[in-house]
Amino acid sequence: MRRISWAKLALLVAMSIFGLWASLMVVIIFYTLHQGLPYCIEPTKIFGVTIDCATVLESKYSTVFGVPLELLAVVYFVINLVLIYLVSFASDIVSSRSLRILFVWRFIGLAIVPYLVSLELFVLKAICIYCTMMHIAIIVDFCIITYFLFIKKGVIATPGVEVEPTEVPD
Repeated sequence: MRRISWAKLALLVAMSIFGLWASLMVVIIFYTLHQGLPYCIEPTKIFGVTIDCATVLESKYSTVFGVPLELLAVVYFVINLVLIYLVSFASDIVSSRSLRILFVWRFIGLAIVPYLVSLELFVLKAICIYCTMMHIAIIVDFCIITYFLFIKKGVIATPGVEVEPTEVPD
């Protein structure tokens, strides 16, 4: 049985799927097919910022030990989804631990975003819209889990509390 409502589950999953989509687009189209990304083929200046995915993705900052950051982002978002599943459907003890791990996991993602954004803006002087989508997904992910954990305490992963399929809690 589910531990949270479908609406809350959808909210927890939405940003992870959005980030996973953006990272998979980069991995598949840019790195695997070696093609330009949709809406980011030619450098464009908007509000004084250059949108240029190729500059960002081909820079020396786009890999860690030879692994593209976007591939690491795919792993990050997949782990998010697995942890959300465990929070929602696992036993009470696994759910409770998964919720804590999910918070720490999302905090790690959040901690990396300012560094990546500053590299794009101040070092490379270009941003990648797909990277920005992933950054937004990570930030919103963290806000959602923080809200559920600290503001709406007990809204998810309350031990022994399950949601009936027909129930629609707040």
